[in-house]
Amino acid sequence: MTYIQEMEMVLMISLFLTTLLTLVLLGKFLKRNTTKVNRPPSPWRLPVIGNLHQLTLHPHRALKTLSLRYGPLMLLHFGRVPILVVSSGEAAYEVMKTHDLKFANRPKSKAVNGLFDGGRNVVFGTYGEFWRQMKSVCILNLLTNKMVASFEKVREEEVTELIEKLEKASSSSSSENLSECFVTITSDVTSRVALGKKHSQGDTARDFKKRVRQIMEIVGEFPIGDYIPALAWIDSINGFNKKIKEVSQAFGEIMDKVIEEHVEAGNRKEDFVDILLSIEGDKDSGLQAGRNDIKFVILDMFLGGTSTTSTLLEWTMTELFRHPECLKKLQDEVRSTMTPNTSYIKEKEVANMKYLKAVVKEVLRVHPSLPMIIPRLLSEDVKVKGYDIAAGTEVIINAWAIQRDPAVWGPDAEEFKPERHLNTTLDYHGKDVNYIPFGSGRRICPGIGLALGLAEVTIANLVGRFDWRVEDGPNGVDSDIAESVGLDICRKFPLIAFPSSVM
Repeated sequence: MTYIQEMEMVLMISLFLTTLLTLVLLGKFLKRNTTKVNRPPSPWRLPVIGNLHQLTLHPHRALKTLSLRYGPLMLLHFGRVPILVVSSGEAAYEVMKTHDLKFANRPKSKAVNGLFDGGRNVVFGTYGEFWRQMKSVCILNLLTNKMVASFEKVREEEVTELIEKLEKASSSSSSENLSECFVTITSDVTSRVALGKKHSQGDTARDFKKRVRQIMEIVGEFPIGDYIPALAWIDSINGFNKKIKEVSQAFGEIMDKVIEEHVEAGNRKEDFVDILLSIEGDKDSGLQAGRNDIKFVILDMFLGGTSTTSTLLEWTMTELFRHPECLKKLQDEVRSTMTPNTSYIKEKEVANMKYLKAVVKEVLRVHPSLPMIIPRLLSEDVKVKGYDIAAGTEVIINAWAIQRDPAVWGPDAEEFKPERHLNTTLDYHGKDVNYIPFGSGRRICPGIGLALGLAEVTIANLVGRFDWRVEDGPNGVDSDIAESVGLDICRKFPLIAFPSSVM
C-alpha cells in the first residue's frame, strides 16, 4: 500500500469516527432537550440579582411568606446561584433522610472562607474523611453523654455564681440584664470544659463575646459577592470584607493565646485543647490536622456552646415572662420537686421535671436558635417530591417555618403552649422532621446534650429561687420581642428583669 493510499485510509477512518461521534453527541443533545425538566415552583425574579431583593432583615420570615404562595419546596435564584427552600417536614424528610448523603455538603461562602479557611472545621466543613474524623474527636472527648455528665460540677459552680449575682440584685431591688448574664454563664462553662479555664474577665473577655456575636451575624448574611461575582466590589464598599478580616484576626489572636498557654503547660491531656494538640503531634492518628484546624474546631465548640445556648435561655425566660401562667406552673413544679432547705437545684432533680422539659421543647419550637438550618449543597442531581434538583443547588431548610406549620401543629401553631409536649415522645434528635431545632441526619448538631444540660439546670434554678418582675414600656417583655439579625436569632434588645429571692 502506497503512502497516499495509507493517508486516504486514515482520513476515511477519521471521517467515520468523527461522523459517529457527532451522531452520538447529537442524539444525547436531542434527548436532553426533549426530556422535560420538572423544576420546583419559583417566584418571578429580577435580572442579575434574581430573588435577592425578596430577602428582608429576617430571611426566615420572608421565605415562609413566599412559601405560602409557591409551596413547601421552592426554587429561588440569588444572582446566579440556585437556592432550594424547604418549608415542610415532608419535603425536609427527603433532603435530610432519603437523600441525606447527596445533601451532606456545605456551600463555601465568603464568610466561611474568611473565618474558617474554607471550612476546615466541623460546622462548615466539606463532608468527607477529615470532617468525620474531626467530628468524632469532638464527640468522644467533649460531647458524649458521659462527658457531658462529667461537667456537672462546672455547671453547678457557674449557676451558683449567677444565683449569687441575682441575690445581690434582689437585695438592692435592682434590675439585672439577663441577656448579658446568659452570655456570660454559657461562655464561662464552655471555656472551662473546652479551653481549660474561664475567659470572662477583662477586656479580652468583652472582646471575645463581641466577636462571637459578630461571627453569627457575618455567617448569617447574604453578601452580594457570593451570588454575583461582578458586583463583589460592593462587599468592600459596605465593609463586609473588612469585618471578616477584623473578626478573623481578633479570634486568631485569642486562640493563639489559648493554645500557647496549653503548649507552655505541657501535654497534660486534661482538657479538649490538650487532646487536640496531642492529635496534632501524633503521626499515627491518621488525622492530618494542623494548628489552624485546631483553632477552627475550638472556635466551633465555643460558638456552639455559647451563642445558641444563651439564645435558648434568653427566649425561655422571655416566653415565661410573657406567659405568667406558664411561669407559675413551672415554679410550682420546680419548688415541689427540689430538696427542702437547699440553695441549689441539682441535675438529678431537674431530670424529673416534665413541665420544665416541655417548656424548653416549646421554646425551641417557636424560637429555634438557628431558624434556618445551616445551608447544604447538593452534590449530584436528584429528584425531591417529584421535582428535578440540579447538582450545585444550595439548600435552605426553614426550621422556623416547619415548626410553625398549622397543618402539623394545629391552628394554635403560632402560640407558646408547652402543654403540647407533655404526652409526646418527641425528642431533639431529628427523628420527626417536623421538629428539627438541632437539624437532622449526618449534619445534625452534635452538642445537644451539652446545650440542654446547662439550659435546663439554669432555668430550674432561676424560676425556683426567684420570683420575677418586668417593667412595661419600650423595652417591656410584652412590647419587645423584636429579633436580632444573624445565623442565630436572639432578642434585638436585652432582657431586663427584677429578681426577688424566695429563699
